[in-house]
Amino acid sequence: MPISPIRHSLVSLSASVPDDAFTAPTLGTDREGSGVVISENGLVLTIGYLITEADEVWLTRHDGRVVAAHPLAYDQETGFGLVQALGDMDLPALFFGDSKAARTGDPIMLIDGQGRSVEGKIVARQEFAGYWEYLLDEAIFIAPAHPSWGGAALVDAQGTLLGIGSLRLQMASGNELSDINMVVPIDIIEPIFDDLVQRGAAQKPPRPWLGSFCAEQNGKVVVMSVAADGPADKAGVKAGDIISDIGDREVRGLADFYRTLWSSGPAGVELTLRVVRDGREAWLRVKSVDRAAMLKKPQMQ
Repeated sequence: MPISPIRHSLVSLSASVPDDAFTAPTLGTDREGSGVVISENGLVLTIGYLITEADEVWLTRHDGRVVAAHPLAYDQETGFGLVQALGDMDLPALFFGDSKAARTGDPIMLIDGQGRSVEGKIVARQEFAGYWEYLLDEAIFIAPAHPSWGGAALVDAQGTLLGIGSLRLQMASGNELSDINMVVPIDIIEPIFDDLVQRGAAQKPPRPWLGSFCAEQNGKVVVMSVAADGPADKAGVKAGDIISDIGDREVRGLADFYRTLWSSGPAGVELTLRVVRDGREAWLRVKSVDRAAMLKKPQMQ
């Protein structure tokens, strides 16, 4: 797979976030990764956590030239972020591929903004539930892992864009663990792409958010921590709690917890959680919020 024409569409990305930003304690204030030029006017697609609440963004071309950029949008549901270069990037756009057609075993390449690449294959297409109230119905998992995955471009054998690198994880095979990357597939941005570009957000009711960071253990949803001053924190949810029910519905794993939460109504709905703490049951009322309301907003240019 020739990398030379593709790497010219990749840029390094650095972002600065205010110290008082909601995400500063967890994601830091200085963030670095990659982005993909997807239009000739300098529109760049990246992974959203790099630019969330950023007040400064800089893009670096393969030849070292630096261009200031504006954080245009961050979509909570997909995890994608869009950045608009404020100067002439003079770089070719990388075309979207068909991530829905990508299959396990297909050859791929993951390329970062400095032109470093890893050739490998798709090792899985499956559901992914993230502890930060995030769910993909069918994420792409690749191996071997790229050491600089955040915002990197996943391309297929034809050199088209299949997705954006998000995480580095481990996969068990027998008694061995191997490093893999989770990639957000490009097809899920297409229905909301115009909204993100024109309005900075998808035009749909925001999902209810609790601010609970959870993990699944033996099918149970266990609270690892809660966001300070978030809905769960205010309701008295604590680390170590097991969330067993939302209203009259039993929770069957982390993905089911999210789907039940999001199907309860738009942000602002009040929910009743049944939690088990130190072997005792308790019912807690939680007033959900729109997660975006907790974040500093990018200013539309």
